[in-house]
Amino acid sequence: MEILLPVLWFLGFGLVCGALLALAGRIFEVKKDETVEKIKEALPGANCGGCGNSGCEALAIKIAKGEAAPNSCPVGGAKTAAVIAGILGVKAEDPDRMRAQVICCGTTGKAQIKYVYEGESDCNAAVKLGGGDKTCRYGCLGLGSCVVHCPFSAISLKDGVAYVDYEKCTGCGVCASYCPKHIIKLIPFNARVWVGCSSPEKGASLRKICEAGCIGCRLCVKACEHGAITVEDNLASIDYAKCVSCGKCAEVCPRKIIQTFSAHGEATNE
Repeated sequence: MEILLPVLWFLGFGLVCGALLALAGRIFEVKKDETVEKIKEALPGANCGGCGNSGCEALAIKIAKGEAAPNSCPVGGAKTAAVIAGILGVKAEDPDRMRAQVICCGTTGKAQIKYVYEGESDCNAAVKLGGGDKTCRYGCLGLGSCVVHCPFSAISLKDGVAYVDYEKCTGCGVCASYCPKHIIKLIPFNARVWVGCSSPEKGASLRKICEAGCIGCRLCVKACEHGAITVEDNLASIDYAKCVSCGKCAEVCPRKIIQTFSAHGEATNE
């Protein structure tokens, strides 16, 4: 009897505590927003951060609150945007599909090397050693930080420079965020012309360190009939709102760094 009473007391106390916890759980329950849950299910679940948020759930919350557009997910594209717009009861707008482009043509043999790097195969580690092994401060180091972090295996290395497979690229921008040189840019998916140089060095200086750098000669500006090319700080750039991908700029470029590319990122004018 002496043992039974304490046992019964503890059992009763446990039942009361359990009931109180269950009641508290109901009272303080944080109910899930059904709209957020539906949007999250519609998103691809890549959690790549390409939309500028920490993941798909964070984006779903913003879309549900009206703080982000239904077409904010670059990975999901038009189909995902349409589904989310349907959930919200709004008109779907097709997102402008983008792709990553490595803005450098300084392949092995073209870009001068200032030392032999034997450290970790990581661009962010190499850049701490005098900016990397290439003399050009703006050149691709070709060690593959972008390759490792691409969620869609859309990047590979060739001749010391990273290349993007456009068919696999979703335009999420993760690769760009890991590039210490900031030379991976997002450009319109259908763009077939791009300037393969990021260096603002003057022509005379640039010729000494790279055979593939823009020298700011402005021949491309003269050749473009649509006013889509300008040269600032010795570097040509393309306004894709005006560019029709005619390729005339690439034809006159003496350095062959205005590139026209196939679907897999293979140069067609070298």
